[in-house]
Amino acid sequence: MSIRTIEGKTISAVIACYNDSQAILEMHQRLTSTFSKMGINYEIIFINDGGSDNSESVLKEICAKDKKTTAILHSRNFSSQNAFTSGMIQSKGDFVVLLDGDLQDPPEIISDFVKEWEKGYDVVYGIRNKRQGSRFLNFFYKSFYRLFQKLSYIHIPLDAGDFSLMDKKIVQILNSLPEKDRYLRGLRAWVGFKQTGVKYVRPERSYGVSTNNIFSNIRWAKKGIFSFSFIPLEFVSYLSYLVIFLSVIALIVYLLFYFFSSEVLEGFTTVIVLILFLGGIQLLSISLISEYVAKILEETKNRPKFIIKEIINDNKNKK
Repeated sequence: MSIRTIEGKTISAVIACYNDSQAILEMHQRLTSTFSKMGINYEIIFINDGGSDNSESVLKEICAKDKKTTAILHSRNFSSQNAFTSGMIQSKGDFVVLLDGDLQDPPEIISDFVKEWEKGYDVVYGIRNKRQGSRFLNFFYKSFYRLFQKLSYIHIPLDAGDFSLMDKKIVQILNSLPEKDRYLRGLRAWVGFKQTGVKYVRPERSYGVSTNNIFSNIRWAKKGIFSFSFIPLEFVSYLSYLVIFLSVIALIVYLLFYFFSSEVLEGFTTVIVLILFLGGIQLLSISLISEYVAKILEETKNRPKFIIKEIINDNKNKK
């Protein structure tokens, strides 16, 4: 594996923010301190993804004092995945680090990411070795990642979120993908190249209230599975084969009773149960197929991934 050096290189930190005004200033301070200790050129790109707090004014104050910091203001909330995409398109570094704006992705871990990049890895992702907080949510997240890995048609690293470092060539490939409904941690694995993980402890949210809840987590799980797995569709096929098989068995049993037994098969309850069973299978099958149809519809609309209201300190297009 080739050995690289950060000498003369620039790192771009891309931070997706949504109602993270209380954490933004600390994030900026910790990032600048980390990059200063590393002795590396850097740029910091905050994306305010349509939050309702005072993040915009906080970012304007920071950008006025630090010309290495850029703030991208979206016209509304377009999701963290599109916020990261917006920042990656704006970035001009030799490698890019993605961080959530709530400080649950510790900036100090970036130095460990860079050490792995210097060894020749093109993608270095954070592995949530331990999560502080609810045991129930920890169990839910770990269970999902293991299920996702088994269902996906590509290898998905366990317990790895968006927090990662990617070489410029990986960022350019991701930026070129036309997908609108993005699941970056899956796309990051899909592109391939040399990848490795760095374990870290994911702390609880320091400021504000998380927008994640059981329903949003389920939507995230569905997004990942329906983006990188065809097994739900295969499940519908297997289920139909099973129902046909059971129907044939039931028909054979009925004919045997009809020709060789004087007893008459009766049972209104049995008929109702069978109707409900088959109806449930049909609804389940339609719901699984509709998830894929919805993703197709979203892609065919061809709407932009995000809309930028304003860019403060547009260092990329500075003349």
